[in-house]
Amino acid sequence: MIRHLVLFKLNQGVKRDDPRVAEGYRAFKELGDRIPELKFWECEWNISERPIAYDFAINAAVEDADALRRYLAHPDHQAGVALWREFSTWVIADYAF
Repeated sequence: MIRHLVLFKLNQGVKRDDPRVAEGYRAFKELGDRIPELKFWECEWNISERPIAYDFAINAAVEDADALRRYLAHPDHQAGVALWREFSTWVIADYAF
């Protein structure tokens, strides 16, 4: 199995109630039901107010590297990424477990 972790930071001046952010949130919340490669899917806003904290997190798992590639290329995933690219930056980590 491969764990896929993503941490998002909203761009300067962008707030959670921005309509673009709300659309991006909905797009990612729905991925767990839309992409068969996802064996585990959760995403949600960070509750920490520490200054080094990121704003939003994805925690996902797929079977193997091929499944990860299919997930990353999936049109619904790509559509969500395009939305988030407009108002955030992110870091990822993928590891086997």
